[in-house]
Amino acid sequence: MDRFRQLTVFVAVADAGAFNAAARRLNMSASAVTRLVNALEVRIGARLLTRTTRNVALTQAGERLLDDARRIMSELDDIEAQAAGAHQKLRGELRVSAPVLFGQRYIAPIVRDYLSAYPEVSVALELFDRVVHLLEEGVDVALRIGALPDSTLSAVRVGTVRHVTIASPEYLSASDRLAEPADLAGHRIVSPIHLHGSRKWQYHCEGKVIEVPIEPRLKINSVEGSIEAAVAGWGLTRALSYQVADALADGRLVEVLRDFEQREIPVQLVHHEGRQTTAKTRAFIDLARNCLRADARRLAAI
Repeated sequence: MDRFRQLTVFVAVADAGAFNAAARRLNMSASAVTRLVNALEVRIGARLLTRTTRNVALTQAGERLLDDARRIMSELDDIEAQAAGAHQKLRGELRVSAPVLFGQRYIAPIVRDYLSAYPEVSVALELFDRVVHLLEEGVDVALRIGALPDSTLSAVRVGTVRHVTIASPEYLSASDRLAEPADLAGHRIVSPIHLHGSRKWQYHCEGKVIEVPIEPRLKINSVEGSIEAAVAGWGLTRALSYQVADALADGRLVEVLRDFEQREIPVQLVHHEGRQTTAKTRAFIDLARNCLRADARRLAAI
């Protein structure tokens, strides 16, 4: 109990920026606050706060401990809330991020169900085709497609997607045969600029990566625009499987070079354990995980 009390007082001092202000918030004497922080520093063996006559500042050790202390306190609050049944009365705003098309097609319906289940919660759904930094941008949960280089994030895998090379049946029937990636030469290519600006498409053969140069005659800074061009019969394009699942299912598009595509690209819900909206975050992740895993075959367009 004394260890937790020391952490609680340390966080209060860091938030208030002064011992006296923290003491007033905690309804304690300033000497008691000072004594608990000093005891914490002795136990850890490092100075956590730099004192001046007017305020205090965190040392590097204090900054590191503050993040961990907030996480511990948040998790304890969450455990107590769930034990009391308070998780059914979540309040406040949850910020969720996802790629644009994925968010529109899959995350937005989940958000609506979440809001119906928790009427005192609001959601800000932010759709970007870029990597969102959760802590820096204040995001609680993000949908990420691909490997996670940031080991500080917790991830829940909900499915996989694939790269697909597609064209309309009409285009393929009037064009040269496509049996291997090298056959792309001479075909009309539509390239989503922000996804494939390198002018090379990567394929896989016998464990090796094959990079095929492309010369797109049409470049569009919209995945939807490139897909529509392919559906219209203008040429070949590349996308992620979930983006063209409907068009593949109803025959408007046909996949080619499937044997040369990377089989699995992970789809994950990521969040930072240190945030203080843990209960709202976990409730959303539980719902999203179940919904997305149920739709896993559609995401991969198997």
